[in-house]
Amino acid sequence: MVLGKVKNFTISFDCLNDSNVPVYSSGDTVSGRVSLEVTGEIRVKSLKIHARGHAKVRWTESRNAGSNTAYTQNYTEEVEYFNHKDILIGHERDDDNSEEGLHTIHSGRHEYAFSFELPQTPLATSFEGRHGSVRYWVKAELHRPWFLPVKLKKEFTVFEHIDINTPSLLSPQAGTKEKTLCCWFCTSGPISLSAKIERKGYTPGESIQIFAEIENCSSRVVVPKAAIYQTQAFYAKGKMKEVKQLVANLRGESVSSGKTETWNGKQLKIPPVSPSILDCSIIRVEYSLMVYVDIPGAMDLFLNLPLVIGTIPLHPFGSRTSSVSSQCSMNMNWLGLTLPERPEAPPSYAEVVTEEQRQSSLAPIGACDDFERALPGPLFAYIQEFRFLPPPLYSEIDPNPDQPTDDRPSCPSR
Repeated sequence: MVLGKVKNFTISFDCLNDSNVPVYSSGDTVSGRVSLEVTGEIRVKSLKIHARGHAKVRWTESRNAGSNTAYTQNYTEEVEYFNHKDILIGHERDDDNSEEGLHTIHSGRHEYAFSFELPQTPLATSFEGRHGSVRYWVKAELHRPWFLPVKLKKEFTVFEHIDINTPSLLSPQAGTKEKTLCCWFCTSGPISLSAKIERKGYTPGESIQIFAEIENCSSRVVVPKAAIYQTQAFYAKGKMKEVKQLVANLRGESVSSGKTETWNGKQLKIPPVSPSILDCSIIRVEYSLMVYVDIPGAMDLFLNLPLVIGTIPLHPFGSRTSSVSSQCSMNMNWLGLTLPERPEAPPSYAEVVTEEQRQSSLAPIGACDDFERALPGPLFAYIQEFRFLPPPLYSEIDPNPDQPTDDRPSCPSR
């Protein structure tokens, strides 16, 4: 008897999204199939799957322990999120070559379904970093007597969703700094920087609108710039390893001595990056927007504004709530008032005008007989029909905005 051979061995996931990419979140059910194609008949002890999710960090540091002695210290740490095993064919024991309890698989293609649930507790988002990673995978193992096991592993992606439509992530971020340049006993005027962004939370693909003002009262020509940085932090054995990477940047126009540069919503687009990881005990991924002034021959003047890169984008009403709350907070801080996170909705039309009032308005009014005769029938009916309808929608755009005035003193003359 000639034993058959395994021609094809694959793992596939039942993807529910349009992109056909296996992406899940905590509490989701992961399902799929193990496909086995054989030429001829084979006998199998077991077909198993092993699903696992874990975060792991690892790095090494070399240390000197004397004049000619050096040693290497390894730092490793691991957090397991779930560990699931299941048997699709056969039995648990497969470490012997006995012929008992074997399953026969005939020539052709065969599929074996699997399914398991991810934990309801928060999971870290899948991530690949310089000194660590967060990975989720399913491994299939085919065991046959007198043969080495056939093993296959396939990863899937987990997103721990971050909704940026929360009060803390919709709050504006702002800061102000000033720097005075001096050379020996000569001191020039200060360089001041103020910057503000509308909110803290963004999603990849969005553009951050930067509002900034750079006032140069020094004797040098300076250049305003902005950059988004990703900071990866890895923790093991009480130590921390940090990696900082540039994500995106922009450059403004040079600011001469005695001049002021203003950014009215200068845009910096966020490229496709991994979301922030804030709940993992051994790996953190954080973002920040650095707005800074490049000063030749001196340390840069910079502001760091924290960012959170989320997965659930801004709701259409989120921007309005954010802009209204930010304007009110700036104008009313001196009153010490505490504003609600979201403005209270106005009363509905039905609460103001009853159905009886509306129906009575449709009846002919004696006092208006002359007016009715003076107007065409359809026009008068139109006026009466919409007498108690709601007013036009409110708009935040002022048709006659006040022209801002700049009462700040200019840089002192030299």
